[in-house]
Amino acid sequence: MTEHCIIRKKDGAILARAPADKVYAIENNWYIHPDYVDRDWFVTSDRIYDCPIKGSCLWVDIKVGKTFSNNASWIYTKTLPDYDHINGWYGFYNEHKHYSHKECDTA
Repeated sequence: MTEHCIIRKKDGAILARAPADKVYAIENNWYIHPDYVDRDWFVTSDRIYDCPIKGSCLWVDIKVGKTFSNNASWIYTKTLPDYDHINGWYGFYNEHKHYSHKECDTA
């Protein structure tokens, strides 16, 4: 079975790992159910982005050593009707300066 992983580039740490039924691919981004995200790596901000297509989300910062990389991920908190299925899920870029997405085999 294949899973989806978000992997930190610096050291290969797994930031999120989820089975395919807990992941959505939308507009070349990945949405992962929060139960499969290692929240020790992330801090949810109070910065809001209003997307005219999906709704409102909060930006999530990733821990990088003793600092943070802002806006590395996001969580939709108020979705528009067509996107209710990603409400509360973490959004990840397909490629980011600190992480990348890849399919990984289950152990």
